[in-house]
Formats: sequence, structure tokens, C-alpha cells
Amino acid sequence: MSPESQGQNEHYLTVARRGFRTWRGDRPFWAGLFTMLGGLPIMYFPYANMHLGNMTLAMSTTAGAGSLIIGVLLVTLGLTMWLQSIVRVFAGVAAILLALVSIPVANIGGFLIGFILALVGGALSISWMPGETPAEGAPEEAPETVSFAKDEQPQAALHGAGIPDQQPAPYDTAADTDGGRHRAG
Repeated sequence: MSPESQGQNEHYLTVARRGFRTWRGDRPFWAGLFTMLGGLPIMYFPYANMHLGNMTLAMSTTAGAGSLIIGVLLVTLGLTMWLQSIVRVFAGVAAILLALVSIPVANIGGFLIGFILALVGGALSISWMPGETPAEGAPEEAPETVSFAKDEQPQAALHGAGIPDQQPAPYDTAADTDGGRHRAG
């Protein structure tokens, strides 16, 4: 091995972390994560049983199937944001609407935990834009402005042909005699 080949000596966790960072940067990662995390309490709480000593408190409601559907759809929309980032605006709007529907249907939106997480995820998905990668090896350049002296202007066939010379407006001395006021006032 030569000392110049540094890529082969890297640890596999470093390579995996770099690959994950690249994958995460190409899609609305946090939007999908918040949306999926918002779907979990919405679909969990209607089916949860809480044990207080020997007493079991069932938190199931009549809308258990509706909250299960809303929770599964939010998890699906979160995965869609990750895997198909081209539909991020649709997925974000759908996540916000499902979060709003979960308030009356699913125990106040999973006791407001799932509601807030799904709203944040939907808003992040709508506002996310893919970044533009600069061309390799070419630094970003500002557009060049070309200025010519009055005598050095290029002699093109139609240079300035459609623009008439403009004269400044004549100075109005009536405003000075009225003390700067308008004639009507």
C-alpha cells in the first residue's frame, strides 16, 4: 500500500456515517422523522392499557380504527418524504391535514404529542428545498460587469439605436416663489 491511498484505511463506520450524511442531505430527513414520530402516538394511545396496581385503565375510544388509519398514513407519509422527495409538498400538506383531523378522532391528536410532531414534520416537508451542488473544480464566480469609458464604447450596428437621448426636465421656479407649497394648497 502506498501512503497516498487514504481511502482504503478508513473505518467502515466512518464510511457508513458519510454515506448516511449524504443520503440525509438529499431529502427532507427531519420532516420525515417528525412525521413518522407523530404517527406513532396517534395510533398507539387508543389501543394502550395503563396498569395502576391491580386496576387496568383502557384508553380505547370508539374511533380506534380511525386513529389507527391516521397513524399508519402519517408513518407512510414520513417514509414517502424519505424515499420519494419529489412529492414532499403533497406529503407535507397531507401530513398537516391528517394531524388536524387527528384532534377530534384520535384522543386529541395523541394527547397533542402526535399532533404537534406531525404538524412540524409537514411544515418542514413543505419548506424543504433540494440544494444545488456546485460544479467540481470550479469555484463560484460572480458575473462580470463590463464598463466602458465614453470614448471606448463598442461600435455595434444597433448599439443604442432604439434609445433616444433624454434631456433633463427644466427647473420649475414657481415652487420657490410659493414657499415650496403647491398652488392648490
